[in-house]
Amino acid sequence: MNLAQTLLRIALADPRRPAVHEGDRLVLDYGQWADRVARLAAAMLDGGLAPGDRVAVFMRNHPAYLEVLYAAWWAGLAVVPVNAKLHLREAQWILDHAQARWAFITPDVGAGLQAPGRTVDASGPAYDELFSLPPVPVAARAPDDLAWLFYTSGTTGKPKGVMLTHRNLMTMGLTYFVDVDAIEPEDAIVYGAPMSHGAGIYAIPHVMAGARHVVPASGGFDPAEMFELARTVGRLSMFAAPTIVKRLVDHAEATGAEGTGFKTIVYGGAPMYVADIQRALRILGQRFVQIYGQGESPMVITALPRRLLQDTQHPRYAQRLASVGFPQTPVQVRVATEDGEPLPAGGVGEVLVRGDTVMAGYWRDAEATAAALRDGWLFTGDMGSLDEDGFLTLKDRSKDVLISGGSNIYPREVEEVLLLHPAVAEAAVVGAPDPEWGEVVVAFLVARPGLQVTVEELDALCLEHIGRFKRPKRYEIVEALPKNNYGKVLKRELRERLTKSQ
Repeated sequence: MNLAQTLLRIALADPRRPAVHEGDRLVLDYGQWADRVARLAAAMLDGGLAPGDRVAVFMRNHPAYLEVLYAAWWAGLAVVPVNAKLHLREAQWILDHAQARWAFITPDVGAGLQAPGRTVDASGPAYDELFSLPPVPVAARAPDDLAWLFYTSGTTGKPKGVMLTHRNLMTMGLTYFVDVDAIEPEDAIVYGAPMSHGAGIYAIPHVMAGARHVVPASGGFDPAEMFELARTVGRLSMFAAPTIVKRLVDHAEATGAEGTGFKTIVYGGAPMYVADIQRALRILGQRFVQIYGQGESPMVITALPRRLLQDTQHPRYAQRLASVGFPQTPVQVRVATEDGEPLPAGGVGEVLVRGDTVMAGYWRDAEATAAALRDGWLFTGDMGSLDEDGFLTLKDRSKDVLISGGSNIYPREVEEVLLLHPAVAEAAVVGAPDPEWGEVVVAFLVARPGLQVTVEELDALCLEHIGRFKRPKRYEIVEALPKNNYGKVLKRELRERLTKSQ
């Protein structure tokens, strides 16, 4: 089982099928793409790499990203995708920890990165020289061989290397067709989000279907560029964190742009608040699918498909909209106690998942692996509850739950209420140490441009929707919330800010 076989399959059957675009310009068909991948794989093997070795990719989104990814698999190597927004020192630490021998960079991102074997500028002449050797056949790989070594964000310490196998990613790719969306050859996936994360992983099902792959000319996300590509390329699908969805919706609302060129927008990677998805559906239409996954079970834990987002007449539609859907086909999901014992419907506990998408473990970290993988289950660290229909509603990361006066308070529940206020654009709730209550609720808020919000209005809103003990004791109006490179709010920094202010 080698993921590269999925590319070879389409290239043999339909070599002239359009494959890779840069902006709206076609640069490769499937036959050309596979030929270049096979030649690049030959150069990697000729350069001293052997099956099982790691190749790091520290690049902005670029057509070469797709070539390097599939060439590494073609040669039997594993890819180490590094977030392009990381500092050079952070990227170098990942490369060293992964023991990657080669690295591919774009100089705007990776200048100065040092691989022990070779560092290649994928946008320069040294990269072009790698295609001179004859193509090699696809390397044989076992299902449990390493394919993708993904490093977690490391918000609570050094990042951990998640070992994903060919089986993990093949299962993920096939699951897309069952639980997320059907893909036709005329469809196109646009890489607006980082290809080092979920957007890049979603190349796999789109290669399986022989669809088109569109890398924005900017190499990143710009809402105006996305809408223009939707108009000129058409039938676009994309993976988007909630922050990207919000920027698309803001642009559409401000300019009157329509979403007709978008086929499917899969959102995930961070909480999508009910008010935000309702607004997105209202402005861009029924183009959305929600997924919930982790690096440790990539893109596959639960899904909320388009048909359920459309089913506004269902008696529990509001609850389902607030959920992350029900388990995807190849996994089992349970909500459990700290010991892994399942809880009844409605009980709040840690979300556990098992199945063929769950990682093999953490790279060079047996202790962390043993803590996360127990009795075949992945302990996700997320808190949630399952309803009687099997729909999962996330509460928070276990480390974000705060305890005030002996009662558990889930910040997301409070944030959902605060976002009902028309002047509130973003909200983040954390706990601040308190000598009497243990912790008290503090809300950080970003106001919409030109609008104001008062404490009295926020208090009244909270008292209308949630228990008094959950109401924030303090409100901090800030210009922006601290976020990591993938748009997740860094609540650790907010808690540190409160500690320093005491």
